Amino acid sequence: MFQLDESLTALDKTSFYKELHVQTEHLLYGERDMIANLANVASLLYHSFSEVNWAGFYLWKENELVLGPFNGKPACVRIASGRGVCGAAVERRATVVVEDVEAFPGHIACDSASRSEIVIPLLHNGALLGVLDIDSPVHSRFDNDDKQGLERLVEIVLASFV
Repeated sequence: MFQLDESLTALDKTSFYKELHVQTEHLLYGERDMIANLANVASLLYHSFSEVNWAGFYLWKENELVLGPFNGKPACVRIASGRGVCGAAVERRATVVVEDVEAFPGHIACDSASRSEIVIPLLHNGALLGVLDIDSPVHSRFDNDDKQGLERLVEIVLASFV
C-alpha cells in the first residue's frame, strides 16, 4: 500500500521535488492505465503541496481539453485551445506560469479563490495528450523551481503509460 508522506511541505523546494518524484515513481510503479495513474497523481499533488486549491489533468480530445482526474472544487469541463491558461499552454506547447490570474487575458475562473496558476502540457513524441493544471489561492505561488520540478514529474507520469 502507498503511504503519503505528509511532511513534504516542510522541505526546501529542491528536496520537496526530489521526494515528490520518488513518491510519484512508487505510486505509479507497475500500473499502465492512464486514467488510474492521472487520478493518483492528481491526489498526490493536491495533498502534497501547500497553498494549492486545485490540481488535476485535462485530456486532449477532438481538438479541445476535456476535464480529467482532479482534486478540488468542480471545474470547467471543456476548454478550447488558446482559451485561458490551459488553452495558452496547449497553443504554445509549453509550460505557462501565471503569477496573477486576474491579469491574464481570458483567464477562466473555475474557482474564484484562485490567484495564480501553472499549466504543464503532456507531450509525447510531439503529440499533445493533455495538460497538468495546478491552481493556488496565493499570488505568485509558482516559480521556476516549480516549473522545472513539475515538468520532470510530467515526464515520470508519461513514462508510466506511453
